[in-house]
Amino acid sequence: MRQNFLGLADKILEQFSQADDLIHHDIKYNGETVTLYFLKSIANEDSITRLFIKPFFEVGNLNEYCSYIRSLTIFKEFKDEDEVLQALSIGHLLVKVHYQYFLFDTKNVKNNVILETAVETTVHGPHTAFSEDFETNLNMIRHRYHEPKLAIEIDKIGKRNDVNMVLIYDPTYVNPNTLDAIKTDLKNLDKSLIISVGQLQKYMNKKSKALLPTTLLTERPDRTIFAIEKGKVVVMIDGSPFVLIAPAIFYDFMSAMDDIYQFFWATMFIRLLRYGGLFLTLLLPGLYVAVTSYNTEVFRVQLALSIASSRVGVPYPSFIEVLFMLLMMEFLIEASLRLPKTISSTATMVGGLILGQAATEAVLISNIMIIIVAAVAIANFVIPINEMSVAIRVLKYVLLFTASIGGLMGLTLGFVMILFYFIQVDSYGEPYLKVMYEKKEKSVKGESA
Repeated sequence: MRQNFLGLADKILEQFSQADDLIHHDIKYNGETVTLYFLKSIANEDSITRLFIKPFFEVGNLNEYCSYIRSLTIFKEFKDEDEVLQALSIGHLLVKVHYQYFLFDTKNVKNNVILETAVETTVHGPHTAFSEDFETNLNMIRHRYHEPKLAIEIDKIGKRNDVNMVLIYDPTYVNPNTLDAIKTDLKNLDKSLIISVGQLQKYMNKKSKALLPTTLLTERPDRTIFAIEKGKVVVMIDGSPFVLIAPAIFYDFMSAMDDIYQFFWATMFIRLLRYGGLFLTLLLPGLYVAVTSYNTEVFRVQLALSIASSRVGVPYPSFIEVLFMLLMMEFLIEASLRLPKTISSTATMVGGLILGQAATEAVLISNIMIIIVAAVAIANFVIPINEMSVAIRVLKYVLLFTASIGGLMGLTLGFVMILFYFIQVDSYGEPYLKVMYEKKEKSVKGESA
C-alpha cells in the first residue's frame, strides 16, 4: 500500500487509454466506494470477484475491508507509479480506497499444463516435461528434490516485459565462484525483451559468435534435479518450457537420461555407439573425399575398383558431390522442422527418396554417396542434445574443406584444429573436455564456520 499518489488514477487511465481490456470499476455500498483497476485479458476475474468484490458487501466498514485485503497473501508492496503500471500490465489488480492504493497479484495463468517430453524422450524414465508457468515448474522440482536448503531466488529480467526469472541451486554443492559469475552475467544482461531461456543461452556465451554451447537447455525435470544435485545452477524464466543449466561440459551434451535408468553394460554400449556416431558424422564426409581424390592406396583393390566404377560418369569431383548431398540433407532436415507435423515426415521422406534416386539415375552422384550421406545423417541424430548436434553438423564442413585441400593429411590437421578449439573452451571455469562434472560437497565444519 502507498498513499499520496494523487495522480495515479489519472496516469493509469492515460497510459492505458488505448487498451480496451482495461477495467475501471467502482463498487458502492452504504455510501462507500472502492475502485478496481485491472486488465480483464490477463487478470483472473473469478478471483477478483471472490476475494475483493463479495467481501466488500460482507464486511461492515472500509477499515475492516482494508485490514482484510491487506492480510491476503497476494498483497504486493510497491514503490512508485511506474511499478504499478508494470504490475497492471502483467495481470495485477489495483484497489483504490479513498486515497490509499493496494496492489495484488491476480494474474490468470493459462499455460500451467504439464507437458510431455517432445525433445528429450526416454524409454524407462519419466515422460513429464516442464510447463510454461514457472510456479508449476517449481512445484515439479520441489516434489522431486526434498532439500530444505534448496535456494530459489526470484528476480525480474527484460526491461520491457519484466518477466520473472528464477535461479535455483543447492548451497551445499554449488561452487560459489561459479554462482557469482552466473549472477553477474544475468545482472549485466542489457536486453529489453527476454522471451525464452534460449535467448539467455545465446547471450551468456562468453563469445558472441561461439559455436559450442557452454550452457545446456533441457525440458526434463529429472535432468534438472540431477544437475542441481551435482552443484550446477538452474535458470528458469516464466513462459518458457525449458530451463538453462550452467556450467555445462561436453560430457553433459553426450549424455541421455536413459544412461541413469539402464544397467551398466547397456549404458556403456549405448555410450560407445553415441561417441562412434559422433566421429562417424564428423569424419566420414571428409574421409570419403580424402581417399577417393588423394589417398586411394588406403583401400583394398576390390573396394577401390567398386568405388571407382560407381563414380563412372559423375561430372564433378568428389568434394562437389559430397557437398551437394550434404546440403540437400540439411534442406530436408530444416524442412522437416518447419513443415506442419502432419505432413513433415511424409514430405521429407518422399523428397529424399525421389532426390536420391533421380540424382543417381542422372549420374550426378554415385550410389555409394547415398549410403554415406544416410549414414552421416543417422549418426548425427544419435547425439542427445540438439545444440551439440547442430555444432557437429557445422564442424563436419570444416573437415570436408581441409580434406578436399590436403587429403588424409588435411583431414588430420583439421581434426587437430577442432580438438584444440574444444580444449580452449570452458564453461564458467570448468574445462569443456572434462571427463565428468563432479559435485564438491562442503564440509559440515566449513558450513558451521
